[in-house]
Amino acid sequence: MELKETGTAARTRIKALRIYLLGVPLNTFDMNETLDIACQAMAKRERLQHVAINVAKLVNMSKDPTLKRDVEESDLISIDGVGIVWGCRLLGLPVKERVAGIDLMENLLAICEREKFRPFFLGARQDVLEKAIREILNRHPKLEIAGYRNGYFTTEEEKHVVDEIKSVKSDCLFIAMSSPKKENFLHNYRDELDVPFLMGIGGSLDVIAGQVRRAPLWMQKTGLEWLFRLAQEPRRMWRRYVFTNILFASLLGQALIAKSLGLSKQES
Repeated sequence: MELKETGTAARTRIKALRIYLLGVPLNTFDMNETLDIACQAMAKRERLQHVAINVAKLVNMSKDPTLKRDVEESDLISIDGVGIVWGCRLLGLPVKERVAGIDLMENLLAICEREKFRPFFLGARQDVLEKAIREILNRHPKLEIAGYRNGYFTTEEEKHVVDEIKSVKSDCLFIAMSSPKKENFLHNYRDELDVPFLMGIGGSLDVIAGQVRRAPLWMQKTGLEWLFRLAQEPRRMWRRYVFTNILFASLLGQALIAKSLGLSKQES
């Protein structure tokens, strides 16, 4: 997707192309379109904040008004999760494909290597971060990394972290922290960081570093990626996946009933 506009005009156009699932705004660009938008932002050095939505985040937005604000006020909201794709299609909303955050990041790193864009990585434990950086450079030997920093810092240290990122003039920022911390950090500092493309990547660096395995492709395509992750970290992940999946199914069921009764309304 080519955006002739820049800056505020481009962000306004992207927001105008959203659909709504259970009151949550979503952009339905496919992977190639999303990559094009990100590349244009980096080439023009115009700020664009990306956020990815999965079932857990959608459900948590209904309980966390700050997270809801941070997501809704982002510039580009991608669908990261087969459950969201299925929910949209069940309600008759047009969706092309999911744009998984880790896949988007890996594609962007290949583009950064080719186009000489310089990424900055923020997040994860120091040992995991260093291992992930080594693996990224192994995959992309010509990539120039602007900098990296672990995700363990206090609220009082945030301004120092922002200054550190700003000082190196990177082209994109990948934040490997959990929700809602990464969304809140980006919402608060996106205009101070002086980075064109900003993106939260959750646990992607743990996957690249080999700390966490990604589900086989067939599980990703059939919506069972959450089950694979649950099997790896049952104590930490069971509450997140079990409760959020049940609540999402309940909300979706209510929306389907409302639609069948002609009670649903178009969000704007």
